[in-house]
Amino acid sequence: MSLWDSYRMRVRRRYRLLRAARKSFELKPFQDHTGAIRKTDVLLICTMRNEGVRLPYFLSYYRGLGVGHFLFVDNDSSDDTLDQLAGQPDVSVWTTTASYRRSTFGVDWVNWLARKHAHDHWTLVVDPDEFFIYPFCDTRPIPALVDWLDNSSIRSFSAMLIDVYPKGRIDAQPYLPGQNPLEIASWFDSGNYTIKRNKTYGNLWIQGGPRARMFFAEAPEQAPALNKIPLVKWHRKYAFVSSTHTLLPRGLNQVYDDSGGEKASGALLHAKFLDTFTAKASEELERGQHYANSMEYRAYAERLKDNPDLWCKWSEKYINWRQLEILGLMSKGNWA
Repeated sequence: MSLWDSYRMRVRRRYRLLRAARKSFELKPFQDHTGAIRKTDVLLICTMRNEGVRLPYFLSYYRGLGVGHFLFVDNDSSDDTLDQLAGQPDVSVWTTTASYRRSTFGVDWVNWLARKHAHDHWTLVVDPDEFFIYPFCDTRPIPALVDWLDNSSIRSFSAMLIDVYPKGRIDAQPYLPGQNPLEIASWFDSGNYTIKRNKTYGNLWIQGGPRARMFFAEAPEQAPALNKIPLVKWHRKYAFVSSTHTLLPRGLNQVYDDSGGEKASGALLHAKFLDTFTAKASEELERGQHYANSMEYRAYAERLKDNPDLWCKWSEKYINWRQLEILGLMSKGNWA
């Protein structure tokens, strides 16, 4: 990068941090247990709204992986989300009724909580319908992964978003609280992905999967991005720019190997397509709080009228992380 480009990136990062500080006044503590955070804890930050049905399994899953403390932003839920989280000692919660869209779709709130509570902690930023998969996750907890990353002087870890879906109509089987969503949504696209490099930030931009072929078939370039960097050894001077797709400083986006080798990477199994999705899509379309005037949810609403089946003859049934590595969707790199 030229000196001018480096200067522009520093200005953008400082702008993101200033926005986060200003937007922090929108967050009201509902339950603050951050005093219990230990120096070695892996943290998880999540922004959500009306996700009470997903919380029991979400918390169980990530506790099982070794997350030490959860930091939630609840954006004006009207279900039992707060009742479920109340009193849980490893959970801190902030509430807000402010605009999700005007907080850069929650990024400002995440940046503030990370700056205030996550400095020098490995921090995982995910949505309530995202389940982090990484090499050896069936036998090694996240603290083992981040120990290896520390020893390898790696500060950011990528995970491609992989949409999982049922075979048949998405409303055919009800999802129950505490249930593993993969019992219902166990299929995914093993191919059908495009990848290019973002010259501004140096990150890879991935699109495709069932959302591209079903909801954005006529405009695949408008399909949601699938590249994410959800796990970062946080520093108070870092900032997300666009969800977890893009980070500053720019070097944190270098999660791939230009020389032709492979860096270790993971996946996020995205269990959006359950029977709860149709109502959720209608609600979010009405609220108009998502990117590009809720373009993504407009596409969902239009296509859902036909009760689409996302399954196709090229769909693959999810087995484990080793399957994803064989398919080239993640890699263990040189982690033995």
